[in-house]
Amino acid sequence: MDEDAPTRLRATPSWLITHIATYAGRLLTDAFETSEWRRYHYALLTALAEFGPSSQAALGRRCQIDRSYIVEAVNELADGGLVSRAPDPADRRRNIITITEAGTRKLHVFAKTLDGVQDTLLAPLAPAERGQLVELLDRVLTHHWRDR
Repeated sequence: MDEDAPTRLRATPSWLITHIATYAGRLLTDAFETSEWRRYHYALLTALAEFGPSSQAALGRRCQIDRSYIVEAVNELADGGLVSRAPDPADRRRNIITITEAGTRKLHVFAKTLDGVQDTLLAPLAPAERGQLVELLDRVLTHHWRDR
C-alpha cells in the first residue's frame, strides 16, 4: 500500500479492509500455489471437522461457497481421498460428505500453512492486538450476516 494515500482514505475502515483483504488473498493464493489444493478446500475440511458430516448444499452454505462450485470442490476432495461421499439415507437424492483420516491429516498441514499466512499478515501486531482485531472483525461480520 502506498503510505502516501490520502489521510481521509487511511481513516476509512471500508477502504482499509478492502486493501487488507486484497493483500490477505494474495498471501493465501501464494501459500497454496505450490500445492494442488486451494483455500476453499481448507474451508470445507474445517467445516466437516468441526460440525461433522454434512450435505453438499449445507456445506456450501456454511462455507459461503456458491452451489455452482461446491460439487466440483467436493469432487476434488473426494478424488484426493480427503472426504467420502455417500447417499443420505433420509433422501437418496442428497449426498452426505464426511472427512476421512487423510482429510484430517491434510487439514493439519493446511492449518500450519495458514498460521504462517496469519503471522505474515499480522506481523506488526502484538498477540493481544491480533486477538482483539479478530474479535472486532468477527463482531462486524456477524452483525452483517444477520442482515442477509
